[in-house]
Amino acid sequence: MRTIRVETSAATILLTEAPEPKVRDRQTGEIAKDATSGETLMKVGVVYIDEGESSLIHVTVPESGVSEGLALGAPVALPGLVARPWESVFNGQQRHGIAYRAAAVTLGVVPAGAAA
Repeated sequence: MRTIRVETSAATILLTEAPEPKVRDRQTGEIAKDATSGETLMKVGVVYIDEGESSLIHVTVPESGVSEGLALGAPVALPGLVARPWESVFNGQQRHGIAYRAAAVTLGVVPAGAAA
């Protein structure tokens, strides 16, 4: 499916869940790996605030892209953030959503206009 670049320059992004390994299969506990590099994938929770609207989202990043010193509630940056729509059938029920992936999660700043 198509990936859609997400513009983050005017958004405020705050860390709500610390990075942890992304689980590929909940039944076996298998950890997700990048299909190309084989690197472990991590999942972080953030609140994405833009134009007065907020969304809680989970973002997948490679383990090497997780910066040191991240703190819950602190602003973060998600360089290379993309969204990819998905759908599947689970236990006979159609499911769908949006998967988010970024090249990294780094320390960020609150955009100047966001404080107003």
